[in-house]
Amino acid sequence: MLGIAAFLYVMFISIAWIMTSYTLNFYYLSYQSLHNVRHEKYRCQKAKISKDSHSRPPHLPTVTIQLPLYNEKYVAVRLINAVCQIDYPKEKLEIQVLDDSDDDTVELIKSLVDAYKARGFDIIHSHRTDRFGYKAGALKAGMKSAKGEFIAIFDADFIPPSNFLKNAINNFVDPKVGLVQCRWGHINENYSTLTEAQAISLDLHFLIEQKAKSLTHIFMNFNGTAGIWRASCISDAGGWHTSTLVEDLDLSYRAQMKGWKCLFLDDVVVEAELPVQMNAAKRQQFRWAKGSMQVALKLLLDVVLQKKLPIDTKIQAFIQLTRHLVHPLFLTQFLIFPMLIALDYKLYNVGWAPVVGILIYILTGPVTYLYMIRKIWGKNWKSKAIQYLFLIFFATGVSVNNTVAVFDALLSGKSEFLRTPKFGVVKRGENWKNKSYALPFTKTTLLEIFFALYGCIAVFISIFSGNSIFVPIIVIQTIGFIYIGYLSIVHSAFKKKPNINLVSQTIADHSSEPRVANTMQHRQTDTLNTMTSAKTMVRAAYRSWDEDGNKMTSIYYGYRLMLIGILGFIAFGAGMAYYGYQSAIYPVDKAIGYLSRAQTSQTPEILVNYIKPAKQLLPENGNPVWSFSTPRTDFGLIRNDLDAMISRANSISSMEPQSAAYNTGLEDIRMSIKILQTNLEDATPYLYVSFTNIIFSVIWISVILIIFGIMKKGRAKFTEYERA
Repeated sequence: MLGIAAFLYVMFISIAWIMTSYTLNFYYLSYQSLHNVRHEKYRCQKAKISKDSHSRPPHLPTVTIQLPLYNEKYVAVRLINAVCQIDYPKEKLEIQVLDDSDDDTVELIKSLVDAYKARGFDIIHSHRTDRFGYKAGALKAGMKSAKGEFIAIFDADFIPPSNFLKNAINNFVDPKVGLVQCRWGHINENYSTLTEAQAISLDLHFLIEQKAKSLTHIFMNFNGTAGIWRASCISDAGGWHTSTLVEDLDLSYRAQMKGWKCLFLDDVVVEAELPVQMNAAKRQQFRWAKGSMQVALKLLLDVVLQKKLPIDTKIQAFIQLTRHLVHPLFLTQFLIFPMLIALDYKLYNVGWAPVVGILIYILTGPVTYLYMIRKIWGKNWKSKAIQYLFLIFFATGVSVNNTVAVFDALLSGKSEFLRTPKFGVVKRGENWKNKSYALPFTKTTLLEIFFALYGCIAVFISIFSGNSIFVPIIVIQTIGFIYIGYLSIVHSAFKKKPNINLVSQTIADHSSEPRVANTMQHRQTDTLNTMTSAKTMVRAAYRSWDEDGNKMTSIYYGYRLMLIGILGFIAFGAGMAYYGYQSAIYPVDKAIGYLSRAQTSQTPEILVNYIKPAKQLLPENGNPVWSFSTPRTDFGLIRNDLDAMISRANSISSMEPQSAAYNTGLEDIRMSIKILQTNLEDATPYLYVSFTNIIFSVIWISVILIIFGIMKKGRAKFTEYERA
């Protein structure tokens, strides 16, 4: 037992040092963001140039705007309208709608593009049917016919402001600047705690990380959207590659290895829609985590071996590309810590050590983040601080999802680019659950539930082992797993019979855009196209409702019933675990407490009063150590020893107090009690992993997996009816 505990302790400390090194990098970037001289100098120069040239018209280059889309019927119209309203000369603006959709989004986009083309816009609708290379493949295909010397890219959920190009394009004065990345805004930041957590996470990324790296020798990454590339930079870096899930990170690293500079604009903000569904947010996080590891496997060795790069550039590149390794390390640490406590391993030599450790954790974590939040947002820092609390829960709980992504990148090959669903949800209270693209929860949710239950057990272990000082940290981490797991299940929405009024309103909204409406008044063909699109949307809305309504209803409610069943079975397992602890483990812990009190007894009578209840709490027979069991952990033998101690204590009580024989006999009993107490403490961890508990856990997990498998088949049938 001591050898296992020592190994786990060394592993725990090693992980702590590795995670600390990643944490310290945040302090480094925070300092750099506040003291990025090159970035601030550039901003001052830009302001001066803009003031001096205000009276004369600037030379505007030709720009190609690429809009990679895939099944985005709720936001595609919003994006295209916003792009077409950008204040820029039409003769110098090309718009490529790179559409890989396979649903009614295709007809919707086609009608809109035709309408804008009739108004004189240089806009094309490029529809692919094979999706080769996914987003990277679409961008690569668009580059073949792109006319602009600069390429602006927007994802479907973004809404560029009308002054975007005029504010951003003049930042390419330096011919070595290959990329200008703009800051993301959030149109639905206050929709829920989930969107608030994502918002503060992205804000810290842009205003600390990206600002720290802007125009420096530290590699900065393109965020995939709301940015402008120099076309010659893309070509020089080798173009878009389709070998990873994060083509943006891949290209930006290859460009900077070629000597190109990247600039971040914190004063140009492009609003975007944050994922409102937990399963959608997890999918996005999965793609980012897996993609980063893929780029690390692809480019990290080249970065390290390139002689021209400074050592701190290489260190920063290593940390950025491997940062998601923190997630499996955190989970490992989360699993190990309760084991060390249960094994009663001596974690510290002095009593104040845990207090100091927790203070260091707080100072190097939340306090530093709150300081930076206060520094960045000034008077508005309190609302952002609340968002940071939600971010702690989100970051903790999503570590399971991202751990799976890391191992998927390390152990498997290339995978499908799974888009993040968008529903056009902006205001608090708007419903998305009955819309298309909503995702069910995955098997990862079962792991999140496991870690949530494990965290609850860890809290009890900490309390009953006398390590209550660690409870707050464990509770915060456990809440994170509960938060993610709960929302993953609650946000698993299933389509019902469509709302006719809702569909009609959506069609009316699409056809009432001012620019498009004006064109349709003059073009009967555009009107017919829009009517065709409307009919397509209605047909698609009804596609999920089978003619055999009873059968569809049966599938739907059967799916929901199984969902309730799996939640009930999880609750049953938690109840059984609590009952098992109360009936098998807690009595032994209580007996150990009585024996501890017996060791401090000053008279044989008091000693017996503690030994008797301790004996009654122990099982009459059996040995919890099922692997390599020894007599010292046999409950029957321990009870016999306690009977013998009671007999000896009664004999000593007849002796004269304070005599040598009296004191010697009493001390001998105390030493024997201490040995038995140690034996029981060694046996306690095996009570958690008893043969019965293992069998019950296997059955419990198997039943959940079986129910989940049935649900998955039900989901497949549901999808078949949707497509019928």
